[in-house]
Amino acid sequence: MSANIELVIDADGHVQEDNDGIREFLPTPFLRDRMRTIFPPFDHFHRYHLIHPDPERVKRGVVGPDEWMTFLDDVGIDTTVLYPTQGLAYGKITAIDWAVAATRAYNDWLHATYCARDSRFKGMALIPMQDPSAAVEELRRAVTELGMVGAMLPSRGLTHLGSKTFWPVYEEADRLGCAVAVHGGCHDGMGFDDLNRYAPVHAMGHPMGVMIGMASIVFNGVLDRFPNMRMSFLEGGIGWFLMVMERFDRSHVTHIEDDPEGEYGPHGDEIPSEYILRHIREGRLYVGCEGEEPALGFAATRYSPDAFLYSSDFPHEVTTEMCKREIQEVRESEELADTDKEAILSRNALRYYRL
Repeated sequence: MSANIELVIDADGHVQEDNDGIREFLPTPFLRDRMRTIFPPFDHFHRYHLIHPDPERVKRGVVGPDEWMTFLDDVGIDTTVLYPTQGLAYGKITAIDWAVAATRAYNDWLHATYCARDSRFKGMALIPMQDPSAAVEELRRAVTELGMVGAMLPSRGLTHLGSKTFWPVYEEADRLGCAVAVHGGCHDGMGFDDLNRYAPVHAMGHPMGVMIGMASIVFNGVLDRFPNMRMSFLEGGIGWFLMVMERFDRSHVTHIEDDPEGEYGPHGDEIPSEYILRHIREGRLYVGCEGEEPALGFAATRYSPDAFLYSSDFPHEVTTEMCKREIQEVRESEELADTDKEAILSRNALRYYRL
């Protein structure tokens, strides 16, 4: 059978939140007119670094649904799954009532502004993990009533994601058969809080966040316990994935821990890379990628092309021309078979999100 490498599903695009618009969905007890922003700041890095303006991004201005539809048409993307921008920091909300209200209002705004506007927009909900029982309810509402394809977990701000505290949420995701994504975004508290240059913080922060998330999920056996839930780890590139596949194996052998009840993972003689690959092949574990990644061909060949999801990251650090180029690089790669290209550009996202 011939592969379709023309179809492109964007597994990770972003909205720019309209705080005034989201505020309209907040319940009346909150002082909506006094809220400047809905979500906390990412960290102390994002606001205080100098950056040369990109003419394309300056010209682009604010991106809303109209600009997104123009982008989809121009680049040739069939469907995009939308994640937040400011909402990447929602794990840092400490007030439980605010976490519940803010995530619900965001989901209502995302549905009304994007998902109900054009069928090419698919939403990933925010759920108040600060209160797992409320997160269960909001996940159910977002999927069954708003038609969202799953929920995003922040890579920073919560206790480790494999914690039993969150198992009721994963149980509900398993029952619903929906996607759950760990997404990078906040870079404090990971060892470079005093680094005086932002570029390396940005370069390392995303992969470190999702790497820690995967470690917690994998080694706490979450994917075994909830086999109908599918998880992805987004916006860290793929270099970190190659590293953990090597490092997890060696440390598992040299620092093996007792697990007499078989509660954790990996189990028995199964080494972590084999354990992870098993879940990839069974459609439970995915990693976001872009086009300009020199190790993509190697990673797909050495491990599995079924792992990787093409992600535009629009409208963050990319331009329309960058996204066109990255997609074309995948299509023209001499390291990838056409079936691998199809998997990366569309098939894996269709399987992960059940589009």
